[in-house]
Amino acid sequence: MMFINLLLRLMCVFLIGADGQMVQMESSKAGFVGSQVELPCQFVNSNPPVKISQVTWQKLVNGTKQNVAIANPALGVSVLNPFRERVRFKNPAVRQRTPSLEDTTIVFNRLKLTDESTYICEYTTFPAGNRENMVNLTVFARPMIQMSLSTPSIVAGSKDLKMTVATCVSANGKPASVITWETDLDGESNTQEISNPDGTVTVRSDYLVVPSREIHQQLLTCISTYNDEQYTDSVTLNIQYEPEVIIEGFDGNWYLNRENVQLTCLADANPTISLYQWRYLNGTLPSSAELRDDVLIFKGPVTYDIAGTYVCDATNSIGSGSASVEVIVTEFPSYPHEVFQDQQQAGVVIGGAVVCGTVLLAAVTLLVVFLYRRRCMFKGDYSTKKQILGNGYSKAGNVPSHPSLPHSLTFSDDSDEEKKLELYRGSSILGGSVQEFHTCHDSRIKAYRTGLIEEHERCAFNEQTYIYEYGSEVEVSVDMIPQMDGSVISKEEWYV
Repeated sequence: MMFINLLLRLMCVFLIGADGQMVQMESSKAGFVGSQVELPCQFVNSNPPVKISQVTWQKLVNGTKQNVAIANPALGVSVLNPFRERVRFKNPAVRQRTPSLEDTTIVFNRLKLTDESTYICEYTTFPAGNRENMVNLTVFARPMIQMSLSTPSIVAGSKDLKMTVATCVSANGKPASVITWETDLDGESNTQEISNPDGTVTVRSDYLVVPSREIHQQLLTCISTYNDEQYTDSVTLNIQYEPEVIIEGFDGNWYLNRENVQLTCLADANPTISLYQWRYLNGTLPSSAELRDDVLIFKGPVTYDIAGTYVCDATNSIGSGSASVEVIVTEFPSYPHEVFQDQQQAGVVIGGAVVCGTVLLAAVTLLVVFLYRRRCMFKGDYSTKKQILGNGYSKAGNVPSHPSLPHSLTFSDDSDEEKKLELYRGSSILGGSVQEFHTCHDSRIKAYRTGLIEEHERCAFNEQTYIYEYGSEVEVSVDMIPQMDGSVISKEEWYV
């Protein structure tokens, strides 16, 4: 703003030249009621300068000028009524004994609506004459926002007639406010503007809706928009309505000798229920029935005497409402279809769990049997080489040692299997005992271990294998290849 004023001043000096003078002012100013506003006025002198004889501020009212304030170098400063208490010159130099009148800005305090007008700043100079300029002052007034229910309590009607339930007022605003409504209700608004003598406007908006129990406790919000400002206010609707009654407690399964049964009267009402009354359409209430306000309790076991139709009447200040229920007593309890379905579902779950458990148990059993049989069929260890008789792997004992297999027992890959077998049968490493194994399948010999007779030797023979147990087992097969250290190795592994 200061840069713009300086630029305007330089332009004016350029336009008017060295012999001219001018009064600089803003074209418009604005303020709110009760606030403070400044009206700038500056004099641009010529070169050589002219003499300022007097400065006069005037208010333009209906085409005539009304003096507001005067500054005179000889007589001083004067502010006229009705502005004396609220208007002053901003620059202190104006009020000095030898004043400087180039800046005669005035300040309005406690602005009023009546201050809105056009103001003139007039300079009287010698010998150039008068120079003046003007500014338009606009005064705004913030409105007072108020929202209220049409009446403290609204009674729901039986007819679908809309009525005013709330009113929103934006009073004494300048300019006028815009009122809108924010709500989930299915209603409508009716808005009107009222112009006041002081130039302000009052806006009134009524909200209309059909009063019913459904809109009770619903929120209704008024939004008043003034210039760029928004004001909101809300109310909660208080709708009064007569009771709406239902009876709970009878589940359709009241059977003989059932205990702890009762009927409860539930009422939706505003204001609250002031009186509950129970009636028995089949006559007087059964002797086992006990009244406790909104609850009808049946003492003792259920009998056929309590069967019949019961009515509950609920009353508030608006009206009354009623509900009835027919109680049927059966000899035996009945199970609802839902209970049967629940039992069916529970049975399915249990059956599924049993089947899954059985399958899992069978799988575990088959695995155990498989592992057991595999272990029984395996007679050796996981070492590739097998030692024959007392070769260091057998248990200690008095078994005579045997010489290792001769080097000539190794064969090439294309050797005849029958030749290998014959050489194994006649090999000196097994001595005559191997010959005896071929001729006596069921013969038994005694073996000595650590000086004691512990077990019999078992011999068996087939065309593939010799088995001799003497504290450890020996396997000699046509598929086995003897090694230099007296051990044998599988032909398949040896080739690998």
